[in-house]
Amino acid sequence: MTACAAALLVSPSCSGPPPLPMLGRIPEFALTAQTGQPFQSKSLDGKIWVADFIYSTCTGPCPRMSSLMRQVQSAVSAYGEGVKLVSFTVDPERDTAVILAQYAERYHAQDGRWFFLTGERETLHRLKREAFKLGDVDGSLNHSTRLVLIDRQGRVRGYYGTADESPVVQIVRGIKQLQKETS
Repeated sequence: MTACAAALLVSPSCSGPPPLPMLGRIPEFALTAQTGQPFQSKSLDGKIWVADFIYSTCTGPCPRMSSLMRQVQSAVSAYGEGVKLVSFTVDPERDTAVILAQYAERYHAQDGRWFFLTGERETLHRLKREAFKLGDVDGSLNHSTRLVLIDRQGRVRGYYGTADESPVVQIVRGIKQLQKETS
């Protein structure tokens, strides 16, 4: 009997955490970044990323969500370019690239790491509803307060609520787990 097998009789610690579930897949999309440049989802291929849906004039949960994303950004800054953050607007009529650039500056978003995206309402709606499964982009400005972890293959691997205990710790733990996966 191996040491790990013997240890499993006493403790399951040799097995490591169970794999994160696969909860969906994000399709290709094309939007506009806060820089005003086109943003192609292909730029996220091979990257682990965290996403959320916000809007710049929100006085409710969006500031907390963006603060949590900033904390994730700080926590993963040592990971090189392998981890990205993406904030999608739910208010594309008002959240132009210029407005999103100002919002990004307010939260100290690192260029090339954290992207704020706007575009056609229908594209944002399809992504939010069908891919992320977080509701509609219908002009009501109602939106989920969950952050979403996506793996290198564009698969949704976790949802983290802003009211959860230590969501940043949980997200970083999930990122580390995904970094160890080879497929």
